[in-house]
Amino acid sequence: MTVAEPDATIREEAHSVKTFDEPARPTVALAIVPPPDSQNPAAVYLAALAPSGRRTMSQALEVVVELLGGGDVPTFPWAALRYEHAQAVRRVLIERYAPGTANKVLSALRGVAREAWRLGLIDAEAFARIRDVPGVRGSRLPAGREVPMRELAKLFRACAEAGASGVRDAAGMALLYGAGLRRSEAVALDVVAFDCGGATVRVLGKGNKERSVPVPAAAVAALRAWLELRGSAPGPLLCPVRGKTVTLRPMSSQAIMTALLRRAGDAGVPHLSPHDLRRSYITGLLRAGADLSTVQRLAGHASVTTTTRYDRRGDDEKAKAVALLHVPYVPHAGRT
Repeated sequence: MTVAEPDATIREEAHSVKTFDEPARPTVALAIVPPPDSQNPAAVYLAALAPSGRRTMSQALEVVVELLGGGDVPTFPWAALRYEHAQAVRRVLIERYAPGTANKVLSALRGVAREAWRLGLIDAEAFARIRDVPGVRGSRLPAGREVPMRELAKLFRACAEAGASGVRDAAGMALLYGAGLRRSEAVALDVVAFDCGGATVRVLGKGNKERSVPVPAAAVAALRAWLELRGSAPGPLLCPVRGKTVTLRPMSSQAIMTALLRRAGDAGVPHLSPHDLRRSYITGLLRAGADLSTVQRLAGHASVTTTTRYDRRGDDEKAKAVALLHVPYVPHAGRT
């Protein structure tokens, strides 16, 4: 192709523009060194997520790898991913998993494909085709349950009858139920996050979003009792306890789960999870008449749609509605 010469006016204006010599820019050695796996799209995708989301989506990618032939996430050839692979994964997900789980796996797959495109490992068309794979439609009944007040009372009573670890566990349950925290949020709290005088706790939740949550008086009392035992030294709020010795290091999310199951066993309470206490917090607020948008902000949800999935009032309301229905059943005459 022939490029036309600029006309005389453009040449004259170009020559009339004054130029200045820019000072030489110093060479700067970048302090940030990319990690060894900076060209692995799965590693880049997972690294950008919050710790709780990282665990969840890592498990989702393990499902993708299994469905596409096995291996492990770090060494899987993600650069070879194409539309037909994503569609094949979707087809199997529909057969094996609930819609929510299937869509989570597809979301992880799309996320890795996006990073592969950004890293120049696949072209824009391949990424667009993978991104175009539709989600799975449908829904299932929500998981988990609401923990009734009588069971909550048994759990706290079991903590009161235990030793120092019981004091710590009561503080943990006060955060899970009294403030509606996720267990990952509870174990991430630093001691300065709890404002004893203001009766609030400052929480860093999903999406790196910080929120301030008021704490009920009884939950404040449980936290104060724990702080008397723990002390006010800087560090994590919830810590491991062995005997009467408190070790100032963070607990794991699994440790919170283990502690709750131990107290449930002591109290004779049916199986429950830390997230059931969060569900009970949200349901209790809604049952007491709290505004849905307010509950959403307290729970740290991105949308009210998520908050409504935690609401267990529907089961009670459905049972009451069905009780109004009269079924004119007549027992068989031959039965005694």
